[in-house]
Amino acid sequence: MIYENTPAFAFEQDAQDPLNVFRSQFHFPQRNGKDAIYFCGNSLGLQPKVTESYIQRELDSWKENAVEGHFTGNTPWVKYHELSKKSLSRLTGGKESEVVMMNNLTTNLHLLLASFYQPGGKRVKLMIEGGAFPSDHYAAESHMRRVGIDPKEHLITLTPKSGKTFSTEEIIEAIKDYGDELALVMFPGVQYYTGQFFDMKAIAEAAHQVGAFAGFDLAHAVGNLPLHLHEDEVDFATWCSYKYVNSGPGGMSGIFVHEKHSSNPDFPKLTGWWGHDSKSRFQMDNQFVPNPGVDAWMLSNMNIISASAHLASLSLFDKTSMEELRAKSIKLTGYLEYLLLNEPIVSKHIEILTPSSPEERGCQLSVFIDKNGKAIFDGLIDSGVILDWREPNVIRVAPTPLYNSFADVWRFCDIFKQLIVKHAEK
Repeated sequence: MIYENTPAFAFEQDAQDPLNVFRSQFHFPQRNGKDAIYFCGNSLGLQPKVTESYIQRELDSWKENAVEGHFTGNTPWVKYHELSKKSLSRLTGGKESEVVMMNNLTTNLHLLLASFYQPGGKRVKLMIEGGAFPSDHYAAESHMRRVGIDPKEHLITLTPKSGKTFSTEEIIEAIKDYGDELALVMFPGVQYYTGQFFDMKAIAEAAHQVGAFAGFDLAHAVGNLPLHLHEDEVDFATWCSYKYVNSGPGGMSGIFVHEKHSSNPDFPKLTGWWGHDSKSRFQMDNQFVPNPGVDAWMLSNMNIISASAHLASLSLFDKTSMEELRAKSIKLTGYLEYLLLNEPIVSKHIEILTPSSPEERGCQLSVFIDKNGKAIFDGLIDSGVILDWREPNVIRVAPTPLYNSFADVWRFCDIFKQLIVKHAEK
């Protein structure tokens, strides 16, 4: 695609964009009397306008039916988790029997580590990436300590040789080097700080070749990129839904467990009564019989209010496809990259930390500013741009294809240029 640094080009792209109809289906924060330029969907997605009606439906059921709402109405709560399976299957590339919404991300990460970190003999090491989100690091350490393995000796925190982003080859090389000492490789799908998208299929294959499991934290991947978890033979994954899936602050998480494990009723897991086979759950005989598939990992009945917000957002994803969203995302983030790098005043003061290849990133660009970065960030906020600041001197800019526009990108870059001139050119 040939880009142009003009507002006319941006408006023309928006006019031709078949996904632009989704923009009007979201609430935008108001700043300076107009819609904010919202590039923070990598932290918290916007609220779909349909969310309120979905939540109200369940509040009404609670009001009108009380406990009987578990078994009556169009969406009985006892089976509420089933309502998202088809949508989650489309978002993750997992089978419906391999995906379920439940809990929150870190809780699910602990549940999955309890199942898939199985040290034995010399195979005790757990590999994560050195810049992992703190929850992932803490969870890995705690499970190692729980079984008497010293993380100082056996937790591998892999860092990129370049000091910036990884090559797939160096990850595979490290996996092979540790070989039969590795019990588990756990990576993000997309690195939260740099925005790098990892080759999950290659990582999973390398882990399996040395006899280890491979799992992924997909917090920044689900709703951002097309995924193929079943086909890629990922062992497990978990994610949140409040970022690109727009399901509300602290919203529902979900998990994927490949059927080669979830079809085995004896596969190790922490259990709860909602993971008990639904046909005999209420017999209360304390003889655990697992649900078929991934539902055996469920612990408790569903948080209906949070889950209803999740279903509301998924209803929008059901009207398009990840392939269509991805096609727009490549163009939208490509346009952002073009504008940043082809404006000399801007380009000499920034470094884009995110890989330049579209195959190695989602919608986010992480931009390092060489001088007075916080003043520039504050100026963006004052100008009605909502985005994310990370130390040291990095802004994360995430134009989200479901509700952002090319005009958003052009306006942001125009404001950014003015602030560069004001604060970095001094």
